[in-house]
Amino acid sequence: MLPGDFGLCIGWGSFVSLTTLVFRYAAFAVIATIANLGMQRLVLAGGVGTGRFLTAIAAGTLVGLVVKYLLDKRWIFHDMSTSVAAHGRQFTLYSMMGLATTAIFWGLETAFWLVWNTEVMREIGAVIGLSIGYIVKYKLDRRFVFTGIDGTET
Repeated sequence: MLPGDFGLCIGWGSFVSLTTLVFRYAAFAVIATIANLGMQRLVLAGGVGTGRFLTAIAAGTLVGLVVKYLLDKRWIFHDMSTSVAAHGRQFTLYSMMGLATTAIFWGLETAFWLVWNTEVMREIGAVIGLSIGYIVKYKLDRRFVFTGIDGTET
């Protein structure tokens, strides 16, 4: 731990330093962002146009969502539940919490695309939108998705 850092209970009796938590969350956001944008590039490699653009955003978002859920569940919130019911409930809630944050992401990505109409600026808008969205999402997930066995916050 760094000087002034303190341990946080992140679920199921697990403690990590704030520095470790922030580093992991940021690293996982980067991994999910790369997965998201990689999928978008694959879809956009087949051509351009409004329909292709919307398909790319949707496919990228789905891939990024699944990657981030799996990483967050295990390494951020230390949720060890394995039942299909637990995964279904959590993934549904995780996805619902992501609706508002996805709107932030899509809005900035689309705005950058419409203003500059270049791939580089579209991706810059996506990265900015995802960054803001992930900060908001962490707070929502901690409060509503990854709760203790008795339903209390982790």
